[in-house]
Amino acid sequence: MRNVVVSVVIVVAAFVLGRASAQDVEPSCPGCPAAHISTAELDRYAALGREQGLVDQQVRSIDIGRSKVQIAMAYRGALDEPGPRSVASHDLVTEVYVVLSGSGTNRTGPDLVDPVRRPPDHRAVQLLNGPGSNSVDIRDAQTHELQAGDIFVIPAGTGHQFSKIDDHISYLMVRIDPDKVVPLMDERASEAYLAEQVGP
Repeated sequence: MRNVVVSVVIVVAAFVLGRASAQDVEPSCPGCPAAHISTAELDRYAALGREQGLVDQQVRSIDIGRSKVQIAMAYRGALDEPGPRSVASHDLVTEVYVVLSGSGTNRTGPDLVDPVRRPPDHRAVQLLNGPGSNSVDIRDAQTHELQAGDIFVIPAGTGHQFSKIDDHISYLMVRIDPDKVVPLMDERASEAYLAEQVGP
């Protein structure tokens, strides 16, 4: 019982001291505007994914002070087995998937087999998730069954690969970019991209 009381006192003290010191912290992004992305805009990206097979599309890249955050839409069609060298890993950017529809199996892990660096002019390196690699396989991979409503967090440096997709999978991606390696993209740039994909 005494150990429990001591533990509780330590936790409470840490909480109180933490709150006191937190009162002196300045905002990390003073004056930064909020960003709003409408359902209508996201639907246009989703349609491009379904109709044109565009797998990964950046919607926004926003500076939030000490980091950037990106919002992307992804759509993948049916997959019976993974392609060659389809294990991706991103050195500096963490990805959070919010599965919107469909289902699939994803494999993850840090122990990559024969990783090859993506070249600096690779579209993903320049515009989506910064420097990284593609690998042949993942040793001792964890398997994750994803379905609509799930959230899936892939830390920077963790290999990931869809090994099976039943019919399709679509997901909203939130990318956390503390090193600010991905260029900014605002609403105007998003509109220009959408117009370019649809054409005249």
